[in-house]
Amino acid sequence: MLYQLYESQRALLSPFAEFASASSKLYNHPLSLFTHTPLAQRVSAGLDLMHRLAKEYEKPEFNITSVSIDGVDVAVQQQTALKKPFCRLLRFKRFTDHLPMLSRMKDQPTVLVVAPLSGHHATLLRETVRELLRDHKVFITDWTDARMVPVQDGPFHLDDYVTYVQEFIRHIGPDVNVISVCQPTVPVLAAVSLMASAGEPTPRTLTMMGGPIDARKSPTAVNNLAMNKSHSWFEHNVIYRVPVNYPGSGRRVYPGFLQHAGFIAMNPDRHLKSHYDYFLDLMRGDDGNGSAEFHRDFYDEYNAVLDMPAEYYLDTIKVVFQDFALVNGTWSVNGDLVRPQDIKTSALLTIEGELDDISGAGQTRAAHGLCTGIPKSRQFHYDAVGAGHYGIFSGRRWRDNVYPQVRDFIAAHQSGAVQPAATLRRAAARKAAAPQVAVAAKKAVAHKAARRKPK
Repeated sequence: MLYQLYESQRALLSPFAEFASASSKLYNHPLSLFTHTPLAQRVSAGLDLMHRLAKEYEKPEFNITSVSIDGVDVAVQQQTALKKPFCRLLRFKRFTDHLPMLSRMKDQPTVLVVAPLSGHHATLLRETVRELLRDHKVFITDWTDARMVPVQDGPFHLDDYVTYVQEFIRHIGPDVNVISVCQPTVPVLAAVSLMASAGEPTPRTLTMMGGPIDARKSPTAVNNLAMNKSHSWFEHNVIYRVPVNYPGSGRRVYPGFLQHAGFIAMNPDRHLKSHYDYFLDLMRGDDGNGSAEFHRDFYDEYNAVLDMPAEYYLDTIKVVFQDFALVNGTWSVNGDLVRPQDIKTSALLTIEGELDDISGAGQTRAAHGLCTGIPKSRQFHYDAVGAGHYGIFSGRRWRDNVYPQVRDFIAAHQSGAVQPAATLRRAAARKAAAPQVAVAAKKAVAHKAARRKPK
């Protein structure tokens, strides 16, 4: 019933949200007479904020049409490589007529980014993908909103998530490098473990970022909620059926609007201040400045949420946060025991944010204690100083600190030990400077010899 009430409220507020948007423009358009009335800027700002608080946020687009690689503009086309009922495997295909760059791109590693199925859409990793495209061929999992999947397509469990990841890895090929961000670290580790146990080729590298491999370590507010409430509590309090106005009518889900309320409740003061600052920017007439535009872009993404299949959500609560089945060695997927110690050929990199308030310190690093079959020389860990949860895959710290670590780690574990692009650039710079260095050295030797001659 709660989902139906929410939909009724949304339908009721929709025309008011559109009215607020139109009225806001009426009070700030340069050709409108209302723009010159007293308090026009304040009224426009208030109406704009009202519109953003009441509007419905649709799934955003990646909008990655090009990327600059060492000064060369490379076109990017989004393609669907594989389609499943609950997920699409997307490929970002790069094109250029710059022959040296084309030759270089052909030899670059392939990366599969496994996006989280935990409320937000895969577009939350837009900046992750954009950076990776500079040095890699990139695929990403684009999870489908459960309310858009007809009941006839069946349920979706955590075991199905693991199976999906395995299918995607097999589709791309054994040379793939897998990056899992947050929630998928657990099912990705399970998928690769099962492939190793079955004697299948495993990915060249595994990069795990800010995920709850062992949620017992440094538990956060998210962990505490999952651990302190019973499994039946979640089933009876957060699971609802999709209303009749969606293709998935009747499907049991954890609704996106409840997840969004939980996200806001974690840091209400921060969100309140952000909206107030946005209002002040609009009042000052700074509508097009960086701050106001950043606010719009961030909340267009942050407020767009999807419904999760009830079976998958409840399985995750039990397996990851209550039974700790992965670290206890008791997790079976479709009857097969998950054994991370069977992974032997993949290299492992774990990344944690110093200020991560979703996956606490040590939770991701725990993967090293499970993957005992991987030689220590192929295991690495990186702590992103000053980075919160989102900072390890987006923003300045991702671009300047985390991404270079990921890029160099992947490059160092490819066939033939391909050197990272940064290393190649440094080598080229040293080579270009070699003649000048040689001349300077000769001059220095001649100068010393002249000083040693007796007068």
